Amino acid sequence: MKKYIVFPLLLLGAFFAAGCGTKNTADDNSLVVLNYGKYMDSSVLKLFEQETGIHVKLEEYESPEEMYTKYKAGSIGYDLICTSDYMVERLISEGEVNKIDFSSFSNYQNIDPSIIDAARIFDPDASYSMPYFYGTLGILYNTTMVTDDEVSSWNILWDEHYKDSIIMQNSVRDSFVPALRLLNYDINTENETELNNAVDLLIKQKPLVYAYYVDETSDEIAAGNAAMALVYSGEAATAMELNDDLSYTVPKEGSNLWIDSWFIPKSCKNQENAEKFLDFLCREDVAMKNFDYVCYATPNLAVIDALDNETLSDTTIFPPQETLDNCTVYKQFDESTTSLYSYLWKKLKSE
Repeated sequence: MKKYIVFPLLLLGAFFAAGCGTKNTADDNSLVVLNYGKYMDSSVLKLFEQETGIHVKLEEYESPEEMYTKYKAGSIGYDLICTSDYMVERLISEGEVNKIDFSSFSNYQNIDPSIIDAARIFDPDASYSMPYFYGTLGILYNTTMVTDDEVSSWNILWDEHYKDSIIMQNSVRDSFVPALRLLNYDINTENETELNNAVDLLIKQKPLVYAYYVDETSDEIAAGNAAMALVYSGEAATAMELNDDLSYTVPKEGSNLWIDSWFIPKSCKNQENAEKFLDFLCREDVAMKNFDYVCYATPNLAVIDALDNETLSDTTIFPPQETLDNCTVYKQFDESTTSLYSYLWKKLKSE
C-alpha cells in the first residue's frame, strides 16, 4: 500500500488557488484528484492538461483513513481517488463508487489481467477500480548493521540489540502485520483476543522503536540513522538507490500484498473527464513516467515489456511468485473491528 506513502502536498498551493474547499461543478472543465503524496510525476498532470485542456486540481493525503475522512466530509467534490485495496472495498460496499466504462478506453489492455484478478478480492467484478501500483510490506535494512539471516524473520523487530534503531510504519494496518504474523494470525483477523495479543506485542516493542514514520523513512535509513524499517517495497527501492548498503526482504512468516487502485467516487461531477484521465494513465509513456518516479511494481504490461532485465530482476520492485504466494491482500473490516483497531492504535501510541 502506497501504500501509504504519506504526503507532502506538492500542488497544495495551486489547489487552493483553484478553489480548494468548494465543490467542482459539472460544467467546470476540470478534474479534482485525491491521491497519496509523492505518488505521481507532476509532469504527467501537465501533459494531460496540454493534451486535453482539462485542468487537474490535485490534493494529497497521508493514509487511507485520512482519505476516507476527507472524502466523507463532502466539502470537495472529488472526481478521482487513488487509495489502497481495503478502503476501495469499504467505499464500494457503502455505495460510494461509480462503475468505470472500460470499453471506452484505448489503453486498458495494458493492465496485467493477473493483477486485475488479484484485485477481485476487493472489487469482485473488476468494474469499480483500476490497479495503479502494487507491492509488498517488508523490512528495509542496513547490511553493515544487520545480517541477512536476522531479517529472515519478523522477530528482528523485537531484538533489544537494535533499541532505537527500528523504524515502524505510522499506519495501524501495517504496523500490526509483523505482530500478527509472529503470532501466526491472519493479517485480516477480526478476533478481538488475537488483536489484543498483537497490540500487547507491539507495546512490548515500542521502547525499541526509533520512530513511527512513513515518508521520512527512506532518508533516515539511507543516512544511517536507523538499522532497519518496516516499509513498502517501492519505498525500499528508492532508499536503496541512495545507499548501496541497504537491502530489502519479506520475512518468512509472510506479509501484505497491497494493490493501490483508482476509483471514481459518487461525488464525481466529471465522469467523462475522470475516465479520460484513467485511460491516459494506462498509456505506456505516461505509466513509464510514473513508474520511474514512484519505483513500485507497475501492472502496466507495456511498461514491463520496455524495462531492461536488470530492473525486471530486482525482487524488491517485482517480488518473485513465491513471495507473493506468501502474502495476503488486506480486507476491509466491519465497523466494530475498525473501531477496535483505532482504539488499539491509540493505546499503543499513548504508552
